[in-house]
Amino acid sequence: MFHAKRTLTFMMGAVALCAGAAFADDAAMQKQIDEVRGALPKFAIPMREVGDRFQNMYFAAKDGNWALAAYMSKYMNGAMNPAIVTKPAEYKVWKSFYDDTFTPVNKAIMAKDLKAFDTAYLGVVKDCNNCHQGMGYGFIKVVKLKSPADNGIDYTVKSEPGDVPK
Repeated sequence: MFHAKRTLTFMMGAVALCAGAAFADDAAMQKQIDEVRGALPKFAIPMREVGDRFQNMYFAAKDGNWALAAYMSKYMNGAMNPAIVTKPAEYKVWKSFYDDTFTPVNKAIMAKDLKAFDTAYLGVVKDCNNCHQGMGYGFIKVVKLKSPADNGIDYTVKSEPGDVPK
């Protein structure tokens, strides 16, 4: 019994010491968290990637590279993940846009329906510009490019939308 009490007392003391050390390190921990958060891209940098992937998506779909179009959509959405931490209010707007407004584009890609894709794509361009305007960024006007943002990709490779690895 005496041994158990001594062990329990020792363990409680160790926990108390660790807890005290943890509280002392809270400021240092918060400083590190703030530094990591500060190093993450806010909204403009991921949005630039979104724009390039969105433009590339059009050329992939137009030329029948449906896997590339699906890939661009998937990673366009993923590019915005830092904003979950750095700009949570704006990220909610993005998430709603991608989950709702962008759905017809993704459905057209999965159906390999170029006519539906073109209609949905042009609708998204309009929605992007409306969103930019509403958020105070009306000076950012999206247009459909005459050539892809990334010329280093062969957009003519024939593929299926389901060819994108999970």
